[in-house]
Amino acid sequence: MVVVARRGLVFLALLTIFLGLMVPRASADCPVARYEGDLEGARYLVLVPENWNGTLVLWSHGMYSVAYPEPDRIALTSQPATESFLLAQGYALAASQYRTVRGWSIEEALTDQTRLHDWFTHTIGPPRRTIAAGESVGAITATLLIERNPRRFDGLMTFCGTLAGGAAHWNSSLDVGYALNTLLDARLQLVRITDPAANVGRFVDVAQAATANPGGRARLALANALAEIPGWLDATQPRPQDVADQVFWQGVWDRFYRAGAFGIDRVALEQRAGGNPSWNVGVDYRRILAKSGERTLVERAYAEAGLDLGADLDRLAKAPRITPDPAASAYLARFGLPLGRTPVPVLTMHTVADGTAPAAHERAYADRVGPGDELRQLFVNRAGHCVFTASEEITALRTLERRLDSGDWPSTRPATLNAEAGTLAPEHQTIFDIVREARVTTTPAFARHSPPPYPRTLPF
Repeated sequence: MVVVARRGLVFLALLTIFLGLMVPRASADCPVARYEGDLEGARYLVLVPENWNGTLVLWSHGMYSVAYPEPDRIALTSQPATESFLLAQGYALAASQYRTVRGWSIEEALTDQTRLHDWFTHTIGPPRRTIAAGESVGAITATLLIERNPRRFDGLMTFCGTLAGGAAHWNSSLDVGYALNTLLDARLQLVRITDPAANVGRFVDVAQAATANPGGRARLALANALAEIPGWLDATQPRPQDVADQVFWQGVWDRFYRAGAFGIDRVALEQRAGGNPSWNVGVDYRRILAKSGERTLVERAYAEAGLDLGADLDRLAKAPRITPDPAASAYLARFGLPLGRTPVPVLTMHTVADGTAPAAHERAYADRVGPGDELRQLFVNRAGHCVFTASEEITALRTLERRLDSGDWPSTRPATLNAEAGTLAPEHQTIFDIVREARVTTTPAFARHSPPPYPRTLPF
């Protein structure tokens, strides 16, 4: 069984749940003008290099957990080396921290990012080209920005986006808790939580205890398969083959990345939405499991435990269901549901094993977009949430820029992308190893990937 230090994962949870990593290095070769201030209550940061090439990248940050303090730094890109590279190449970078920094703050983000774009145009000058970009929940913000303000933007680039939408994301977490309640007697409050700290404690304890025996592992694997949580988290190693190891990693995703859905983040969402926006009325869990990318793991785990998977699916089918508050669901749809309109070229990138925002989000978004030539989706054969090298992010941006320049997409074959990314300097070939708490060198890992359907897209 793989062993991970709890201290390392707690450290990571503080830094990387929907966030970028570390502090960027300034470039000594290219003078950069720095603008920072406040626009009607929203802090902002803008960096404009002396050799500005006319392109502005407007960055939307991911969701900062309500459980932790506000970050001191305003992120402008995902990886620090990406920021330094783009500034050196003449790109201007801008981001708002939003009036409400933490929690599901897309409502404020849409207004505050638009105000910042206006400020840039009036103060610095009209950009020749504006690219909206964002990661995780910030990918929803960036996507809604281009859907609702198409004349402002020329392109969209998202990393590890929750593009199936807010309802899909929160419903999937509800499904995990519902299965744990039904099959492992977790006794979790799934909505309208009255004691978030105690509820999170129960969730963490149940998820951890379940990995200690075959029966618990089987039922935890089933719960996680309903949300496409993979049995792989270590980005420096291939996916393990042993059932116990895979379920162990699912449990780590649960304890350090999904726990907020059972605590204060869930409470904050319901306060913002004016009620409970989530539901599982009418959900067919047999159907979800049948299409899940983790179905084989579930079947193996049940076989090892000698349990009847069909009987447990019957229990899920018969247990009491949860209904939403319609007004709250409508709020989450308005501020959390990309419709798939692509008024500009769109490029997305995702790791294949992401337990926070599974790669299945990309399939849900592609299904909404439908046929056409405006969307390209890249995948990286690595575990983790937003665990990309700067070389991969830079190559993705170059790919989008070539589409904007020529009107045609360049080759997005993995071999072509990996070759291009591999030409960048060693400092662009690193990731943060969340298991060992160290930045390590790796190689570009673009790969072909076909995600399973997202388990909880509308109308389910």
